[in-house]
Amino acid sequence: MIRMIQCQSAEQAKDYHKDELSQSDYYTSDQELRGSFHGKIAMRLGVSGNATKEAFNSLSDNLHPLTGSPLTPRNVGNRIVGYDINFHCPKSVSVLHVLSKDDHILQAFQQSVHDTMLDIEADGKTRVRKNGKDENRQTRELIWAEFIHQTARPTRDAQPDPHLHCHCFTFNVTWDKLEKQYKAGQFRDIKRDMPYYQARFHKRLADNLIAWGYRIRRTKTSFEIVGVPDAVITLLSKRTNEIGQIAKEKGITNAKALDQLGVKTRVKKKKGLKMADLKKDWRRQILALGMSDGKQGGGNPIRYAPDTPPTIVPSECVDHALKHRFERASVIHDRRILETAYRHALGYSGATVGQITNAFRNNKELISVKEGCRLLCTTKEILAQEQRMVGLARTGKGRFTPLYNSSPALTLQGEQADAVIHVLTTSDQISIIRGRAGTGKTMLMKEAVAKIEAAGKKVFVVAPTAQASRSVLKDEGFADAETVAKLLCDPTLQQRLSGQVLWVDEAGLLGTKDMTALLELVSKHKARLILSGDTRQHASVVRGDALRILNKVAGIIPAEVNKIYRQRDTNYRQSVDDLSQGNIKTAFAGFDRMGAIKTTNPGYIGLVSDYMAALNKGKTVLAISPTHAQGEAVTSAIRSALRKAGKLDKKEITLSRLVSLNLTDAEKADCRSYQQGQVVRFNQNRPGIVRGSAWLVSEVSFQGVHIKNVNKETLFLPMDKTQDFDVYHKADINLSKGDAITITRNGFDEKNNRLNNGQILEVVGFAKGRILARNPISKTKYVLQDDFGHLAHAYCVTSHASQGKTVDEVFIAQPAATFLATDMKQFYVSVSRARDQVHIYTDDKEALLDHVSSSGDRQSATELVSPIQSIARKRRNQSVIIKPIVTSVPQQFVRLHAPKLSIQ
Repeated sequence: MIRMIQCQSAEQAKDYHKDELSQSDYYTSDQELRGSFHGKIAMRLGVSGNATKEAFNSLSDNLHPLTGSPLTPRNVGNRIVGYDINFHCPKSVSVLHVLSKDDHILQAFQQSVHDTMLDIEADGKTRVRKNGKDENRQTRELIWAEFIHQTARPTRDAQPDPHLHCHCFTFNVTWDKLEKQYKAGQFRDIKRDMPYYQARFHKRLADNLIAWGYRIRRTKTSFEIVGVPDAVITLLSKRTNEIGQIAKEKGITNAKALDQLGVKTRVKKKKGLKMADLKKDWRRQILALGMSDGKQGGGNPIRYAPDTPPTIVPSECVDHALKHRFERASVIHDRRILETAYRHALGYSGATVGQITNAFRNNKELISVKEGCRLLCTTKEILAQEQRMVGLARTGKGRFTPLYNSSPALTLQGEQADAVIHVLTTSDQISIIRGRAGTGKTMLMKEAVAKIEAAGKKVFVVAPTAQASRSVLKDEGFADAETVAKLLCDPTLQQRLSGQVLWVDEAGLLGTKDMTALLELVSKHKARLILSGDTRQHASVVRGDALRILNKVAGIIPAEVNKIYRQRDTNYRQSVDDLSQGNIKTAFAGFDRMGAIKTTNPGYIGLVSDYMAALNKGKTVLAISPTHAQGEAVTSAIRSALRKAGKLDKKEITLSRLVSLNLTDAEKADCRSYQQGQVVRFNQNRPGIVRGSAWLVSEVSFQGVHIKNVNKETLFLPMDKTQDFDVYHKADINLSKGDAITITRNGFDEKNNRLNNGQILEVVGFAKGRILARNPISKTKYVLQDDFGHLAHAYCVTSHASQGKTVDEVFIAQPAATFLATDMKQFYVSVSRARDQVHIYTDDKEALLDHVSSSGDRQSATELVSPIQSIARKRRNQSVIIKPIVTSVPQQFVRLHAPKLSIQ
């Protein structure tokens, strides 16, 4: 792992590393190594090599370490002193290092750190503000002081555990060759690209260890060495476990808050401890577990064939990365692709960082656009798919005779009437109705359908999700509404479309693939297509914001419905309207004036009390959070309050639920994505497999993934048919009578009643291994087997799950922990759900505004390479290229002989 922490206090920087700077021995305290300066700026300043206290302190004070003169032009009191870029070994590596009889692992770690810091230095930049400019200039020069530690911080009750890590304190200074002066660095892009550097570091370290004869098993975020049991890793991770427990108790989940928690809970280092004594104690702890030399273990049950290390070729890593990254986006920053490719190669020999980089550089399918210092990538295939979709839409222009030659009489008025008239009188095959949240799109849909059918045409209504089609639309009177997926796989339904009208509601959720399939379908059957939706709300999970592309690229001009009816309060409605028009600051200020934005600490006391107050007034309510993790914390707090208020039965049962891993097809095709105990649910019939059946992952090896069913039948998972199944992990859910639950996968109950993904039910009781539930509106009763699994509490949902819902009051938990999932679309969907009132709870109001100012739109391949974009790029000094430009790769560190280790 790599973490990058900003430092704004010179005194803090000096104090943190004073021990490593005050002595001359290689091991300054038998746990830490003496500091050393690195980087091109260190050579310019004449301080390369061993770091002295005087030089470090001068640099912290922004002074030349030899002359004492000011280093950079600006030396304000609140200046950023530097950044602590700290590298952490996997725990198994740290354990083997301290139990080893030499420093081969330490040297491998140092070389991996050094090579990665050279990557970071090569990306060094500075701001340019002279002559009216405001841009970044590449400098490729930095200075950092490297401090290696061999132990973790101790806990209150125990000695320190082994933890090999390195602090590279990088000073906020670089050299501008054009201006010929030292200046402050620009580290924002480096911070953004930290996952890329981390992937390179992990791959280098893993390769160096493989060269020594170790075997690597990839984990969720890093890797471990095969043969070091999980029990040992947990045993010697006391400090990590301590922070995790405190964070769980306080409801802290975001990285910044966890860093602060780590600082606040630190115990002072225990001086005078000798490594020999610590090693003796660590061996004692390990042996107390019953472990001995050669004891095998590890959480990931992947088995290796004897004496056959896995191998891979660089092009396979790149192909995997392209398949994974482009499944859900059409345009990707090159470093996100490379990051995935490096990570895919963890544990494999035959594909180094440099070889993978070269394979990516030489990939002939990529189209790349250089934008400043970044490369944005798409592929020829994606571009061709989009052009196919756009072409189909354009060919439908002027293709049909209008259904009405003049406007018929309507009950609607204003924009709603205009939208209905648009679809009735157009000669185009494709029509778009774009309506903001709460503008009454369903109302105009009803009138339009009635008029279309009065003109002698049959209207078939579909929507991308089961909740939208089989629940919302059916409740609104469209009894035959179906899903897009059902239509695309049912030839009988398709034949009925001939010469008729297909209406797709929530069309903003369609990706390129499904939109193209619908266009081909209506073209083949000479049917009209009406697409209603809102491109300001969430788009499809899969690649391609298709509705926006048809509007912006294909030139299908939509009928706009902008007048909002949902919000009853004038100020609330105006703020939602401002947000829908992209006036973020104005909207945010409006919510703030209303008192809707409430600054709060984690714990959600204010949210829960407001939620309960609304419930007690008879209001319909919904809590929303951008992330599942935050949503679960809010749900737990709400359920406690509901139980205390007597709205939930005191008795509860614990059941197993299935949580989707949301794996891409590329991840499903990789055996390392699986662990014993996971559940595979099939969407299609396969040889020996019935559609809808659930199978347990029983064994994983590089030869394949074994699964077994309830009858103990075993077979290999068909990993070449990844679209035929989904993968889940098991978790617990506590249910009581009175609980609100949501269905998380389409299916059927015990009485063959259809269950739709997103459907909300109320638990009314339990009987003989069954959950008794009912629809709170229609009162329809359902009986679910207690092992149904596909359910969750319905108190706090993500904004994606909330889209299409309307309540009286909405409560949004949006602390800094959720900001990675925060953008304008997410915020717009969340705040627009309520009729009467919105409540927004955050611990960082300014940062929230910054994150919701990001549009959330995904760029299309067509937009990336279009002539209009090309003109704009030339104005911004951009260019279209085919081969990406990436950081050069330093020579890799290699060791040839593996040691024999013993913990006896």
